[in-house]
Amino acid sequence: MASSPSLLFAAAVITLTLLFAYSVKLPFHPRDVLPLLPRQVSWPILNSLHSAVDLLPTFVGSASSPKDSLEWKGACFYQNTAWMEFHNKRGSEFGGGTLHIKVNKAQSWTCMDIYVFATPYAVTWDYYFLSGEHTLEFKEWQGKAEFEYVKSRGVSIFLMQAGMLGTFQALWDVFPLFTNTEWGENSNIGFLKKHMGASFDQRPQPWVTNINVDDIHSGDFLAISKIRGWWGGFETLAKWVSGAYAGHSAVCLKDSEGNLWVGESGYENEKGESIIAVLPWDEWWEFELNKDDSNPHIALLPLHPDIRAKFSETAAWEYARSMEGQSFGYHNVIFSWIDTIKDNYPPPVDAHMVASVMTVWNNIQPAYAANMWNEALNKRLGTQVL
Repeated sequence: MASSPSLLFAAAVITLTLLFAYSVKLPFHPRDVLPLLPRQVSWPILNSLHSAVDLLPTFVGSASSPKDSLEWKGACFYQNTAWMEFHNKRGSEFGGGTLHIKVNKAQSWTCMDIYVFATPYAVTWDYYFLSGEHTLEFKEWQGKAEFEYVKSRGVSIFLMQAGMLGTFQALWDVFPLFTNTEWGENSNIGFLKKHMGASFDQRPQPWVTNINVDDIHSGDFLAISKIRGWWGGFETLAKWVSGAYAGHSAVCLKDSEGNLWVGESGYENEKGESIIAVLPWDEWWEFELNKDDSNPHIALLPLHPDIRAKFSETAAWEYARSMEGQSFGYHNVIFSWIDTIKDNYPPPVDAHMVASVMTVWNNIQPAYAANMWNEALNKRLGTQVL
């Protein structure tokens, strides 16, 4: 199909603008005009410049006092400083503070920087379009713990590296990951391919294999990957941060009468709780074939004959029965991949950002957040209900 004159003209304008931008400082950056161009031209370029990962803020540092100001280079403003001034304008027990932010040397007249500011107790955000000094008010610290934290460690500052345009583009890329649509499925596959090099090659039909239960033995492993809907999006992000190529797993067990069972964590009981369960194979397989709308990809991985010879079916059943009905295991979800202070995060994720995400999640979904990290920290500290 021939290109329309308007598209050719738009492409020519972009090319000339980019070339000119390298030789002369323009009052605007070429990226800033992309949304004004025809969608057929602008979206392919935007998609190549930004991705879902751009939604993650980059930690630039912490501001704690005027004597120890923070300096960094932003996406729009290349010269930035920040410092914290403590005050007690409200006459409260621990007072509040003013975060001073000075931004200079913008790369163009039309760009802006977006920031997220966080303590373990609060998260807020702001954006800066004009050069000069700006302030962010913390009217009152939430208690002694927050006051002492900010005084010693400061307010964490995160830059949305992609800017306003890139952030909105990233939101557009993240949203479909959690939708139960073909668009969502393709988005999950595309994300995994782009960020992990993982490919989901479509196989010729039939896509469902008729499995003979006589060929399955105790200890055989089921690797499961869900690629659409809420669980699809969650598993995609879990794969990315952990480096795994399967988002869920289960194990096969046969009883003394030769009946096949599946042990897995995450089964939802009648109360809506996620628990560890041992299910009859037929029930489990029927659900995956006809009721699981996340389009699960399931691989059956038999034990190596040498390992199978050493596998204790009796011990496996004893352990499975002892764990049946226990909670999902939220206490191991994040610590299954965060097992060092700073070395297990895919860029731009770091410990500061994870801590801030915890703060946000505590405010949005406190019950789920309690499962994810409160339970985990209690487990590791030997405490309960803290």
